[in-house]
Amino acid sequence: MKYLITLFNCMIITACGTHNNIQQIIQPQSITPYKAASVTRFTNLYPKKPTYPENCTDNCYPNTASIQCEQEKERCQYIGKQVLPKLNVGFDIQWLGHASFLIRSPDGSQLLFDPVSEQFDWPVNWAFWLSEGFNRQPPVWPTPSELAKTNMVLYSHIHYDHFNKRDIAQLGQQPEYIVPLGFAEHFPAHGYRINEMAWFSNLQRGDLTVSFVPAHHFSNRIWVPYLYEDDNTTLWGGWVIEYQGKRLFFAGDTGYSAHFKDIQNTYGDMDICLLPIASYYHKEHGDWYRYVHTTPEDALTAAKDLNCKVMIPWGYGNASWKMGDHNSHSALQRLLHMHSTLNADIPLYILNEGDNVSL
Repeated sequence: MKYLITLFNCMIITACGTHNNIQQIIQPQSITPYKAASVTRFTNLYPKKPTYPENCTDNCYPNTASIQCEQEKERCQYIGKQVLPKLNVGFDIQWLGHASFLIRSPDGSQLLFDPVSEQFDWPVNWAFWLSEGFNRQPPVWPTPSELAKTNMVLYSHIHYDHFNKRDIAQLGQQPEYIVPLGFAEHFPAHGYRINEMAWFSNLQRGDLTVSFVPAHHFSNRIWVPYLYEDDNTTLWGGWVIEYQGKRLFFAGDTGYSAHFKDIQNTYGDMDICLLPIASYYHKEHGDWYRYVHTTPEDALTAAKDLNCKVMIPWGYGNASWKMGDHNSHSALQRLLHMHSTLNADIPLYILNEGDNVSL
């Protein structure tokens, strides 16, 4: 009997020890954008349909020698001439694929943005394969020893192509997880350290400041017909990483709206902007896709709003799911075309998946 009591007590202690350590960061300057008459559903900062300053209407995907493909706009590499901007901000950036980035900051910290190393979580991966007929090519991924150096994992929102529970299990309890409000309930109770943040909240880690900022998007993950849905019960957004006055911006999934100007007004000009350019195309529902995803020309407008010193695009590529795109590299093709057509003065730096650049 004494043995059973001891065993029972150990089980309780073990269970309690696996509880996640969750902190909500809501500060006086923060915005918690709850939908009207709701304290459980979030909304965009500017929910009305925006005005798009630039629009590509004709010949948006001309062929270019800068993109070399094994097939028609598939299995491609960017081979164009690049000019490395002389920023000297101290950030090392590796694009892993789709929205996943490995960032080494000037203070030596290692940050992971939206890590998804394989396919969607089950059973959505299975459903997507049945409906679309393919899975994505696996992205380039750091070795376990490289991942073990990660200090912070930052998620922009809970959609399956940005948040994968299998990767949480592999990353483990060592890194700190920094996420939007309402996000922690999607973590298993295994002792993770989780900071949930409202828009315009920030946390300090040594000389590094991490700020959560608005995006123009939505969130959902679970849908059981007639029983349960979680539309917009978790917040979405982007991240500003600042070190000694130098700033890196990761937009997360977003459509174009005035929130980009708000971010610049709050934090100042951005040195490095990681901006999405894909998932905007749909034959029947193109307006909705563009409402929540920037076209390449929308991303260029956002870069101008943010006064970016360099723009690095993402969202397309060999390791993308091609949701809302013509093919794997059509969005990059359109970006290069519109950058030239608009005579945009913000430099582009194009990474192939797995490439890294120090700026």
